[in-house]
Order: sequence, then C-alpha cells, then structure tokens
Amino acid sequence: MSEESSFLIIIGLILLVGMGVDTLGKKTKLPRVTLLLIFGIVIGDSVLGIIPKFITNQFELIADMVLLMVGFLIGGKLNIFFLKENGKKAFIISLTAAILTTLFVTLGLFAFGIDIELAIILGTIASATAPAAIIDIILENNFKSKFSDLLLSVVALDDAWGLILFSFSLALISIILGNGDYSSLILNTFKEIGGALFLGVLIGFPAAFLTGRVKDGQPILMEALGLVFILGGVSIFFEVSFLISAITMGLIVTNFATHHEYPFHAIEGIEWPFMSIFFVLAGASLNIVSLLDIGYIGITYIIFRVLGKIFGTYIGSKLSNTDKETRTWLGFAMLPQAGVPIGMALVASNYFIEYGQIILSIVIASTIFFELVGPILVKKALEKTS
Repeated sequence: MSEESSFLIIIGLILLVGMGVDTLGKKTKLPRVTLLLIFGIVIGDSVLGIIPKFITNQFELIADMVLLMVGFLIGGKLNIFFLKENGKKAFIISLTAAILTTLFVTLGLFAFGIDIELAIILGTIASATAPAAIIDIILENNFKSKFSDLLLSVVALDDAWGLILFSFSLALISIILGNGDYSSLILNTFKEIGGALFLGVLIGFPAAFLTGRVKDGQPILMEALGLVFILGGVSIFFEVSFLISAITMGLIVTNFATHHEYPFHAIEGIEWPFMSIFFVLAGASLNIVSLLDIGYIGITYIIFRVLGKIFGTYIGSKLSNTDKETRTWLGFAMLPQAGVPIGMALVASNYFIEYGQIILSIVIASTIFFELVGPILVKKALEKTS
C-alpha cells in the first residue's frame, strides 16, 4: 500500500473514531481528549504499532495548525467587556500560579537532592499549561460561566509567563555554570514574545477590517483559516511564538471587527476534526514505557507541579477576590501539560547537554500523565463551577 493511500485511510479512520469517541465520552463522562489520547497510545508504537512513522512525523505540523486555531479562539473570547471583568484577575492569578509552580517544583526537587540547575530548569518548564485540551473541553460541553471565562483568560497569559521564567532560568544557570551568553537568552525571549504581539497586531487590524466584507458580512471558512495560517507561517518564519500571535490577532479581531463575530464561529465549526487528528497522533507519538522509567525525580516533579498549580491559583484567586469555588477548582483546571513544555525541554537539553536526557525523559513522561489525567480534572472543575 502506498504512503498516500495509507495516509488517507488512517486520517479517515481517525475522523470516524473521533465521532465515536464523542458519543462514548458523553456516556462515560470522560473527556473526549483523554479517550483520543488513549486510542492514540493503543495504536501507536507503545502498543500495537499500526500507525506508520511517516504519519506520526506529521504530528508537529498538525499540532501547529491546531494550536493556531486554539490561540485564535482564546483571543476571540477576550473582548473589551470580558477584559474589564477578568483582565486584572487573570493577570494576578496567572502570574502567581506561574511563579509559585516554578518555586514549588524547584524547591521540591532540590530538597530531594537534585542539582539546583536541573531543579530550576524543570521548575520553569512546569509553569506552562496546555491550552488545546482546556478549550476543547469547554467547547465540547458548551461550558459558559464566569469560571470558564476566567480560565480562558488565565490560560491566554500562562504561556507568556512560562516563556519569560524559562528564559531567565536559562540565563541564571548559564551564570552559575559560567557558560556566558546569558544576555542573549533573555533578549531572544523578549523578541519571541514582543515579536509575537507585534505580528498579531500587524495582521490583526487588517483582518478585523477585511473579514466579513466578502459576502454580506459573513466571512467564509477559507477566509478565517487563511488569516490564521498566514499568521502562523509568518510567526514561525520570524521565530516568534505563534500561539501568542494567534491569541493577539483573535483579541484584535474580536474588539475591532464589530460588524460580525463569524470568524470565531467558522473556526469553532472546523476545529474538532483537526483536534481529533491532533490528539490521536499525540497519543501515538508518546512512549508510554517512559512512564515506567520516570523514577523518583519524575514523581517528585508531578507531585510538586500539582501542588504548585493548586496553591498558586488559590493564592492568586484570593489576592484578586474571586469566589470560593474558583479558588478551590481553578488549579485543577490548569494541570494539562503538552507542547510548550516539551519545546522548552528540547531547548534546555540543547543548552545543557549534561542534563538533556533526564530533562526530556521527565517532561515527556509527565506529559503523558498530565494529558491523560488533566482533562478529567478540567471537566470536573468546570462541572463543579457551572
């Protein structure tokens, strides 16, 4: 069988499985994200090995496409009225959660005898959250509450704080180890975030004006996707965060394209097929055996990341005067971990080769855990606060 026919058959089967998983999820109360990941693990190399390598090799491209759509949808929720109500709270909670998660994991690992350099790297990596699983659960169950709105705004800021903390950690460790060149690490991060904001604004304003004027105020799906993918391609070309770019463009469009809201409805209408492929291939790409090799360092990382997210969001929620339910459940909804932490781990392993293998092993193994368990807790938190 040729690669072309195999690719089409498997993608078709994944889409049909996505429909079945959607139904199964409603009967079992499990998020479809978790079910798709489990299915991906079963058909991937860890178990049956029936997904050809040339298909899993496309995972990074599909992941980028999905995250672009997710970022655009998150940005689309951040209209001016939403920001007036949640902006200050989201800023305080996201910053507090990122800092305290970093401190919990760093100090927890160091207390168990891990080198301070390795503990700092893993601590900052732990601060990031996976937005794809969170927004899919919100859309899947049509959750609409103050809690879900606040959760989305916190997630929108989360990766930016994670990237900033991560860059400072690399610079600090470079100083400790005497590797030099630490100033460029910080400059690169501000370039990555600042450049992403600039591109989001640069493409967002023309998009806000042009969308919806082709056909009586109703932009076609191709128009919305075209703008999002162009933004993603330009962001990747200039090596800036395409997720932050997409969130920024979504924010600009929702606040300045006041003649319609159709770009977001169009993306919501198409994102689930992409999500299905994304989560199945994510599961197929994971090496479940790595969970067995995680060791006490990995277990310590998982425990203190959970504690950091829960206590960090609790304290941030307390400082921003949110209600008791939000303080109790927000941390549980921030546990998914996926692409951004793995990207950080790859960067850190290249900078500090002596720690490379252990960083990758712990982050990949813990990602399996948090991607399987995290969505269940996200759904539980949303149900408890709706």
